[in-house]
Amino acid sequence: MSLTAQQTYNTKKEFQENFERTGLTLEQIAKDLHTSPEVIADTLALNVSRIEDPWVLKNYLEAVLHEKNITGIPFSALVGDYHHHWFLNSHRIEKRKIG
Repeated sequence: MSLTAQQTYNTKKEFQENFERTGLTLEQIAKDLHTSPEVIADTLALNVSRIEDPWVLKNYLEAVLHEKNITGIPFSALVGDYHHHWFLNSHRIEKRKIG
């Protein structure tokens, strides 16, 4: 799945807003997802080598926001059940494998 320029812009904004709302640092997220802060920063900026990485981070951020009872910004392009997107490796997403 390719995002249009507008979808890319919107998704980056949505990621940034949700990241800020969690109150977590890049280091904390990286530790939870067993990766580096650089991988998290790249994923927030949609500079990824694996198409599943944004979905892993999206699910993580949404879970943290839900746990903290904080309303998040809905994602406008990363929508629907990732299991139904043939181009995604749902097993990788479920394992929270990023980077």
